[in-house]
Amino acid sequence: MRNRVNEIYERRWMTVISLSFIIFHLSFSPVGALAQRADRGKLSPWLRQVVKKAPATRAAGKSSVIAFVKTSPDEEQVLAENGCRSYARYGDLHIASIPLSQLDRLALDRRVLRIEASPTGRLLMDSMAVHLNAEKASVGLGLPQAFTGQGVVMGVMDVGFDLTHPNFYSRDTSDYRIRRFWDQISPDTVGSPFPVGRDYTSANDLLALGHSRDGLDIAHGAHTLGIAAGSGYDSPYRGMAPEADICLVANAVSEDLPYIDPADIYKYTFATDALGFKYIFDYAQSVGKPCVISFSEGSPQDFWGYDLLYYEFLDSLIGPGRILVAAAGNEGYKKNWIHKRPGQPSAGAFVYNNDSTMMVTLKSPDDFALRLVAYGEQNDTLLLHPREAFSLPDSTLQVSFAGTDLLLEAYPSCYLADESCYDLTLSTSGPLGFRPQLSLELLGTDADIELWRVNGWLTTSLRNPKLTDGENTHCIHSPSSSPHVISVGATTYRDHIVNIEGDTMTYWPGTDGRLVEFSSTGPTMDGRIKPDCVAPGNNIISSYNSFYLEEHPDANDNRWDVARFPFQGRTYAWNTNSGTSMSTPAVGGAVALWLQACPTLTPADVLSLLQRTCHHPEPDLHYPNNRYGYGEVDVYAGLLDLLNISAVNDIPKAHTPARITTSHGQLCIVLPQASTAALPLRIYDLSGRPLFSTTLEQGSCQYRLPLPRLSAGIYAVCLAGGSTLIRL
Repeated sequence: MRNRVNEIYERRWMTVISLSFIIFHLSFSPVGALAQRADRGKLSPWLRQVVKKAPATRAAGKSSVIAFVKTSPDEEQVLAENGCRSYARYGDLHIASIPLSQLDRLALDRRVLRIEASPTGRLLMDSMAVHLNAEKASVGLGLPQAFTGQGVVMGVMDVGFDLTHPNFYSRDTSDYRIRRFWDQISPDTVGSPFPVGRDYTSANDLLALGHSRDGLDIAHGAHTLGIAAGSGYDSPYRGMAPEADICLVANAVSEDLPYIDPADIYKYTFATDALGFKYIFDYAQSVGKPCVISFSEGSPQDFWGYDLLYYEFLDSLIGPGRILVAAAGNEGYKKNWIHKRPGQPSAGAFVYNNDSTMMVTLKSPDDFALRLVAYGEQNDTLLLHPREAFSLPDSTLQVSFAGTDLLLEAYPSCYLADESCYDLTLSTSGPLGFRPQLSLELLGTDADIELWRVNGWLTTSLRNPKLTDGENTHCIHSPSSSPHVISVGATTYRDHIVNIEGDTMTYWPGTDGRLVEFSSTGPTMDGRIKPDCVAPGNNIISSYNSFYLEEHPDANDNRWDVARFPFQGRTYAWNTNSGTSMSTPAVGGAVALWLQACPTLTPADVLSLLQRTCHHPEPDLHYPNNRYGYGEVDVYAGLLDLLNISAVNDIPKAHTPARITTSHGQLCIVLPQASTAALPLRIYDLSGRPLFSTTLEQGSCQYRLPLPRLSAGIYAVCLAGGSTLIRL
């Protein structure tokens, strides 16, 4: 039974999904092919391996790949001439379906500059899959009544959607808010205009469908969507933009392989994901509404340039009223980066992986040596000079050592051509680095060398206690690493929940609002500061997939349910999860509220707003930094800034602890506890002009006051040391 416990599910992501590009890129010995066909250099590395691994399929002409294609100016006809279909175009950049049989011919054509594709990424939940409290996803500030995402499209691309959950209706269930849904792995493709799957555009069709095709075995999307835009239904677990319209795409990840025809496997790439983003933005444009998309997936960065056309295409998609928010990743609790600086004789660590394969990437402008030691009764030592690989066929060195196969591939950095990069893959017949233990050391006193962990672990051992290098940095995932995508890390305010059985479930210590250990930190591989911001991502409560619960009633992640309830003949749940997967839709929902206030916001505007209004979890740090970016999102401060209220000194920037709403011409006030003193209350218009003032008598926690006669609009109410916004 697939995915019957989340621990198994997440370990599969760690060993399979994060390695998906390794499996395609390195599991086939690349001898001779590149030397024979130099023009394959136009192909991204994964595509070069696709060309080599499937000659029979290519010859039969049965399979195609979805890829980014960059052509010379005004030479787009080359695609049609080679049997390709363009699904999207921005200038000379296309997303196209390419028959595998035509890849060689297309790569040899002078009118084609580059063809790029890579397998899709992995879900960015933490590996132990536990979690809580979407209601506090804005650090307990609460959401102003005036801004609920109304008039904004909240887009989510994810997997494991429950389309029937009452959280995706209006709170009174009178309005079903999912407007469009493209299921990219749907087998119902007859008449579909898409390269994969089909879409559903009516409430009746969506509710009849019930769930994404992978929704029986995955629950991730139902949870992230609830954080971004859940109404809360009959619970306190309301999402950030509970009245936003919803547009969804269910993309493909490695867990979906059982659903995909092997002949179609190459259609599911970064380029297909980019088409999913375009689908959501196109829908929003068709209804004349601004849009923000939350994406809680990602893959490691690289120096090959897998992402160059991907980033260029994303830059074409986003703009005024079109914002993309993506998860930074969950690799922060691991040592990810070793830097041997000039003047330092060596640097190194022990390596291991529960899987049989591990990969690291190295970069240096200098000549250096690599020493590997296998520790047994007698230690075995191997000394490599990586630069020598450039003189070998395909710039590839293959060696067997102490029961371990080594594959080292050399290439220039896609960022700086004078810097040489090396992918080193270690493979054994069983778990790697246990028997024998294995260390890796960078040598060269004058050399400046960097090493990135792609998978597995960098650790220490008493067998050589001097090898203790490695930092928990440099692990931002793509596409959040893109310059104009808002990258989100995670903080923690709660380290446990009490489940429906009354059991206390504890996960990832920390209640002080600081960065949770798993949250990935920067910089990016080309040295930019990321993430851009953070939000709560540890132990977050949101809606869960009823079809998953029904199919896997004994799954371990169901132990993190905090409530279950009936609705229209089905049993639904509120469940707890953790990861940057959870903090990302919280920020996406915050951006939806800001778009409601200012529908023309650009990604640059959002970054500027974050810079001005974010809370600093560690005040002693300089911001922005590679842990928090600009800091933790403050939804309310952002609204005050956008509405030009920040400059009004009489209006507090902090959100009032009181819950203030309006009903039938009255102001309804609920304090968290009875007041011990009289409380002054003031109402201002957005220019800061005082319009009304009164005093609430002490001794009560609930008040109802008749509102003064005011014209329709948004007003600031100041009470108990803070303020909130109301709409009349």
